[in-house]
Amino acid sequence: MFTFPFRYLMVAFLLCMSCQHVLATHIVGGEVTYKFLGSVPGGNSYRVHLTIYEDCLNGSTGAIAADTLAYLTVDDGAGQFVSFDSVYSVPPIIVPANFSNLCISNIPAICLQKRDYVLDLVLPPNATGYSVTYQRCCRNAAIVNIQQPANIGATYYCTIPPLSMAGSNNSAVFKNFPPQIICVNTPLIYDHSATDADGDSLSYELCNSLMCQNGANIDRLPFVPPYEDVAYVAPYTYAMPMDSYPQISIDPKTGLLAGTPNRMGRYLITVCCNEWRHGIMINTVKREFQFVVTNCSKTVEANIPLLAPYPNTFEQNCKDHTIQFINTSKGGFQWLWDFGVAGVPRDTSFQPIFVYPDTGTYTVKLVVNPGQTCADSIIRLVRIYPVFRARFATTDTQCAGAPVYFTDQTISTAKPITKWKWYFGDGDSLLEENPGHSYAHAGAYAVMLANQNIKGCTDTALRQVLVDNFSPFAGNDTTVVKGSFVQFNATGGFKYLWTPTMYLESSDIYNPTGYYPDTGQFDYTVRIISPYGCVGYDTIQVTVVNQAAFQVPTAFTPNGDGHNDIFKPYAIGYKSLNYFRVFNRWGEEVYFSTSFDAGWDGTYHRKPADTGTYFWEISYTDRFGKDGTMKGDVALIR
Repeated sequence: MFTFPFRYLMVAFLLCMSCQHVLATHIVGGEVTYKFLGSVPGGNSYRVHLTIYEDCLNGSTGAIAADTLAYLTVDDGAGQFVSFDSVYSVPPIIVPANFSNLCISNIPAICLQKRDYVLDLVLPPNATGYSVTYQRCCRNAAIVNIQQPANIGATYYCTIPPLSMAGSNNSAVFKNFPPQIICVNTPLIYDHSATDADGDSLSYELCNSLMCQNGANIDRLPFVPPYEDVAYVAPYTYAMPMDSYPQISIDPKTGLLAGTPNRMGRYLITVCCNEWRHGIMINTVKREFQFVVTNCSKTVEANIPLLAPYPNTFEQNCKDHTIQFINTSKGGFQWLWDFGVAGVPRDTSFQPIFVYPDTGTYTVKLVVNPGQTCADSIIRLVRIYPVFRARFATTDTQCAGAPVYFTDQTISTAKPITKWKWYFGDGDSLLEENPGHSYAHAGAYAVMLANQNIKGCTDTALRQVLVDNFSPFAGNDTTVVKGSFVQFNATGGFKYLWTPTMYLESSDIYNPTGYYPDTGQFDYTVRIISPYGCVGYDTIQVTVVNQAAFQVPTAFTPNGDGHNDIFKPYAIGYKSLNYFRVFNRWGEEVYFSTSFDAGWDGTYHRKPADTGTYFWEISYTDRFGKDGTMKGDVALIR
């Protein structure tokens, strides 16, 4: 061993170089264990065993060659550096694939190399124990479940508990090599258990992988605990490290790792084996490994498609109890169906129809080529929860601007209904059970209800909602001369009521006549009811003056801005307009009309007329039947 401080500097240099020298994308896993050899002068003797697993098919030969020498640090269990050692590996061995399946047509080429390092240590007794650590950069960049795998290193270590806690303890040792070939959509059962020379009780769990904190950065490298956990890519976690149904899990008592991976990829997985003595956990051994899930082409493959949006579920039937099964298996010539109902004989049809006796979730198993050398099976779920039918009602009267109320009338055997989403056909939606909604405009709207009950049954209901095209209108405001009659003309409905009733001959018809003997301003409101029952209001103003009058503007600006664009006379108290003519300075008639409501827009022969002065002439008949004329000029300004 080196002595401090030179030893400390060399540790920093060598360990940082081990993380930075060659990117170790060939390393697929590792573990550190130890054995107690006995007490010797100066302390207790331990034999530390480091194992790393290398990809000798795809890994860099330079990186593999660099692993001949490994560097291990020792700390005192409280984060204080004690020593470091370099150790050469024993000759590596090729791990046999242990994969022989006549029913796989494309067994992938693999090469896994196991490299072992053995280091004997003498450690004086202390109150905190020791940790022995190996670090290397970097992991395979193709790992899909952790962040930046090519930029972070790996940390493998073991802890040696103090004698006061565990006495002369030996660490647990895993029994089997990690699996090399994992077929997608194929059940995986792997014995990840360990043995313990002391007879301690062992428990197992999935746990966090550790990184070499600074990766390939040689500026600073912490080489004693604590070590940082790797960061997982959502939704992966160390406890749910891969895409699988059922999810990959380890039995805490037996160490059996089981699940069915359903997505190809390279996944980092770490298993912790905990040692227990007298009910107290005294030590933990970690094994980290990369599980590579590949597409194994089976000569026979059982398959039932997934048609429901629930895990591993073929179909959910919320209408009745009948299921028409679909068989998408390949390579089969015999089929055996178990529908998950006790006492019902198995079916040998290719795509059977089965009527379930009751509601519930059932486990269905299909075996293809049962009893043959190349057989396969699959398990799916079917969910039977009839009846669920979406339906709804609306209020009878639908009027623009007024709320329309919707009532959920869905039929559901399984209660309660838990989700609603209403689409009102005008771009708006709501998540309420019985909402109200107002439509700004009349029209026909396609309204849809999508809902779901507690069992996950979903359905939609669609119906058209007609919103009444109701536009109540009292008429235009008007000005008359004292002593005149006004003929009202409201529109939009079939029932009318005018208020107040002053000067009106009637108040409950659409076109009452009003007589105005006095000057003043009179405001009326009419209440109108449409044939569909919509109720609306509008107002009209009648202004009464002493005498008739003509008002003719002296200028107008027909520039399209909406202000003063039209030139026309405004008459009060005149019976009719015989004509209204406009002439240019050459005496050409540029406009003619016989209506008080019309006016000249400043064009001549459909082109903008020139700026300048124009002359007008009006012929009228007053309210007493007498004819007359008026003349004048107007300035056209642009």
